[in-house]
Amino acid sequence: MIRKYFTATTIVVTLLLLVFPKAHSFTLGSRVHEYTLHNGLKLLLLERHQSPTISFYLRFKAGSVDEVSGKTGTAHLLEHMLFKGTRTLGTNDYRAERKLLEQIDRVGERLDAELRRTNARPEQTAALKKELAQLQQEHRKLVVKDEIDSIYSRNGAVGLNASTGNDITTYEVSLPANKIELWARIDSDRLANPVFREFYSERDVVLEELRQSYESNPARILMAQFLAAAFMAHPYRVPIIGWKSDVQFLSKQDLESFFTTHYAPNNAVLAVVGDMRTEDTLKIIDRYFGSIPSREIPAQVISTEPGQIGERRIEVLLNAEPQVLIGYHKPTIPSFEDYVFDVIDALLSSGRTSRLYQSLILKNKIATSVAAVNGLPGARYPNLFFIQAVPRPPHTCKEVAAAISEEIERLKREPVSQHELQKIKNQLQADFIRGLKSNEGLASQLSYFQSICNNWRYIEQQADVINKITPQDIQRSAQQYLDERNRTVAELVKKTSDK
Repeated sequence: MIRKYFTATTIVVTLLLLVFPKAHSFTLGSRVHEYTLHNGLKLLLLERHQSPTISFYLRFKAGSVDEVSGKTGTAHLLEHMLFKGTRTLGTNDYRAERKLLEQIDRVGERLDAELRRTNARPEQTAALKKELAQLQQEHRKLVVKDEIDSIYSRNGAVGLNASTGNDITTYEVSLPANKIELWARIDSDRLANPVFREFYSERDVVLEELRQSYESNPARILMAQFLAAAFMAHPYRVPIIGWKSDVQFLSKQDLESFFTTHYAPNNAVLAVVGDMRTEDTLKIIDRYFGSIPSREIPAQVISTEPGQIGERRIEVLLNAEPQVLIGYHKPTIPSFEDYVFDVIDALLSSGRTSRLYQSLILKNKIATSVAAVNGLPGARYPNLFFIQAVPRPPHTCKEVAAAISEEIERLKREPVSQHELQKIKNQLQADFIRGLKSNEGLASQLSYFQSICNNWRYIEQQADVINKITPQDIQRSAQQYLDERNRTVAELVKKTSDK
């Protein structure tokens, strides 16, 4: 989960005034202008005139948790496809292209159906592949490759990116201040008139990404196995990129259905931060996005993860160096316990003075790295407090896990000193404020908390809650959630020749 913050020190106050020169305390309430268009699109606009740039973050409450069983990877592939263009972007003749796309879809669907057969016919498969390749080659003549990227680049864009997570999908870019209308024209068109061109070739790109970045990456293999063990029922167990057996047969209809269901303006949050006039920006956004119709968002029917009733342990045999992953189930944002685990996270693993670093790396020298994360793998639903460590040879994963357990038991047994707790609160505050120094950081945080909590003011509320956390709160949360019966442990064991 995103790191959080707060108490006052001189350095933090100095940073705060650099970020909010007109404010004397941490408050965004008077500066963030909040609107909801008649179609339900949520807008958060914040003027900052330090530089002539603007950052845009458009987030949809649609991630891998929203996928249909058997269609994993849909959200991620859809994110790729929304860079392929629209009826006017990415094509030099959409009328001709549309007919060709219909032919490609028919052949592609026949090929997928043939490949799904338990006794696929080689001659039929080869013929369909050849026909599809010929149609794709003809189609390329009508495509203006990467036109959206090109237009943005020519107009001074930086940070053009998109990302799919378990909880949300995000589209972001920063532009010169005089390019607001350009952004609105492009991104509203992507939402209103997307064309999923080059579908089968892009699906192949994702399959190659899965092979190279996931199936060949020991850390990601271990993580996938770990999450599948930690979550038995909840879709947090599924990799964001999807399972290969699903991805290779995703259809364009699957993506269109997901898009229609979840990519509605009333399921989105747009944060705009930078050198602009709020009223003018609001008019531009309403002009381009206001005509996109809202849609009924179906009620979520997601399996609730049953309470864990005993420790789960798995071993993953790979030709790679050992590492260990440990996860404890816990409540999510905005529960009080989640705030407490932000503090526990920092106590255990933030910086060279943290407890795990001091114990495992400096004092006992049994690990080369150790890190904790609060809120894995998402935040819309109850999640994990997570610890990862790499043993230092010849020490083993079991030795490292035992040393981590000792520090966990210490949290339960001994109240944290006020001095150490205050240091952590100051550190969290400074880390958070550093993340708000840029337009991008502010737009990211505002849109994230509005999407996850349905309330961007969580940013301000967190300050008070963090400051009220006591040593007894930390001890109580550790005792309740950091229990062996509530944890999953995954070890990467180096494969030897006789295994």
